[in-house]
Amino acid sequence: MTALRLYVNIDHVATVRQARRTDEPDPVHAATLCEAAGADGITAHLREDRRHINDDDILRLAEVCTTVLNIELATDPGIVDLVCDLRPHQATLVPERREEITTEGGLDLSRKDGRLVQTIDRLRMAGCRVSLFIDPTEDAVTRAAQLGVPAIELHTGRWAHTWRGEEGPQALEQLVAAARAAREAGLAVHAGHGLTYLNVQPVATIAEIEELNIGHSIVSRSIFTGITEATATMARLMREARSGTKPPDRKGDHE
Repeated sequence: MTALRLYVNIDHVATVRQARRTDEPDPVHAATLCEAAGADGITAHLREDRRHINDDDILRLAEVCTTVLNIELATDPGIVDLVCDLRPHQATLVPERREEITTEGGLDLSRKDGRLVQTIDRLRMAGCRVSLFIDPTEDAVTRAAQLGVPAIELHTGRWAHTWRGEEGPQALEQLVAAARAAREAGLAVHAGHGLTYLNVQPVATIAEIEELNIGHSIVSRSIFTGITEATATMARLMREARSGTKPPDRKGDHE
């Protein structure tokens, strides 16, 4: 069974900072604490509007991260230039709309997007491992494979919104099917969006998934417990589910 990695998204540490436009809390310091607590990588989304993470954050993260830096970005030319200059281990391409609160849905790969293809090529030539954030559908998986990327990240939003209800099992099975299809197509499989301490374990048992990107829930818990405990507890829940030492259920640890 594939080992399971936890990448902690530190965007919302920056969101708290930006509420006062000051210098604390520092998302880069948070990243170092997450790594010390067992995170396998750090994820940060540099948006065109710089609503949370900014250029200085990215520059400092590139210098201090001791695990893996995964930069999320859209196809904005200036941001692509910066990421290509920094050459992080991984760059995850995501859709981006100014009016959205957070990324809602995967990339639309059904239409030919020359800028997306160009961005993939530029990131690849810079030495980045390119991942595409997509909806968990067979069509999206097939189109991602055709673009020649090594990895995809499955959008887990449907599961996050429905896991308590009747639609939950279907949403989980959709993730299972998409993950299997992606592995059969030769893609590395990541997943993320809306995963919490209460709903992460069923997703963590999907054997084909090798990386989970989780941010908001960890940052939220850290307000009460500190980011070291919050990261360590999420990592424990994931690994218990993957190893089978604790049967996954829909209760999990309370936030």
